[in-house]
Amino acid sequence: MAKKNQSNRLTSQQKENLGAVGIFGSEAKSHDVLVGDVSKKALDKLKQEYPKLSFRYRTSITKEEINKALQQVDKELGQTLFVADSNIKPDGGLIEVEDDNGNWRVVLVSEAKHQGKDIENIHYGIKVGVYNDQDFMVAGNAIERSHKNISEIANLMLREAHFPYVLFLEGSNFLTEDITVTRPNGESILIHYNTGSLNRLDRLTAANYGMPINKNLCKNKFVKSNNRMIMLQAASIYTQGDGGHWNEDKMLAVMLEIAKTSIQTLATDLFKQLTKN
Repeated sequence: MAKKNQSNRLTSQQKENLGAVGIFGSEAKSHDVLVGDVSKKALDKLKQEYPKLSFRYRTSITKEEINKALQQVDKELGQTLFVADSNIKPDGGLIEVEDDNGNWRVVLVSEAKHQGKDIENIHYGIKVGVYNDQDFMVAGNAIERSHKNISEIANLMLREAHFPYVLFLEGSNFLTEDITVTRPNGESILIHYNTGSLNRLDRLTAANYGMPINKNLCKNKFVKSNNRMIMLQAASIYTQGDGGHWNEDKMLAVMLEIAKTSIQTLATDLFKQLTKN
């Protein structure tokens, strides 16, 4: 029965989104591919700008490695692993730099999420919903995996003073301003950015403690509470708030800013390499 119900939900979702492309939309796929390609270009730029440093790119990191990093902080941490080959795969992978002691340190982790096709549907005159009579689709929860990846990378980097996780968002579920979209018949449809059934930004700002979006938050923030210092690892969340699409140049500029901030934070551990002849 459970499998049948799940099948029915998927069938309904396919109908609401005009087929399988609605579940795994072409826009979402191209957005994911773009961030991976741009991340590799960021790697090339870093190699050019810092020729004395050694960089590497990885598409994934294992839970076993994350657990080992946690154990280095405290032996009680990183004890549980149920699936031996479990791993984390951010869309844009990870870029690391080798420090003076031969350890690889993360300088950039990038991920992309495209969610919400309301702008495209209205623009092309497509009605949605079970009876094809709605202007908007209630936002889904495709972003939930982002929280998991952010938490896992935070575990990996618990000893670091920086957190270079950048999340690129686009789609009608991540608007920061009202926009008007025109149907082919000339009818104008207003999309309110703060509609609860559409906007999903508030589900992601938990990953940056409610700090501003479209801002480099790579350097960890230290706050004082009850005479104790607390370190905050905040993801840097960037969105095309007007419903536009990320292009390569804009995405690359953000990635390089985050990576360079990481290198500045790690400067004392990279000193020998940066100053060698």
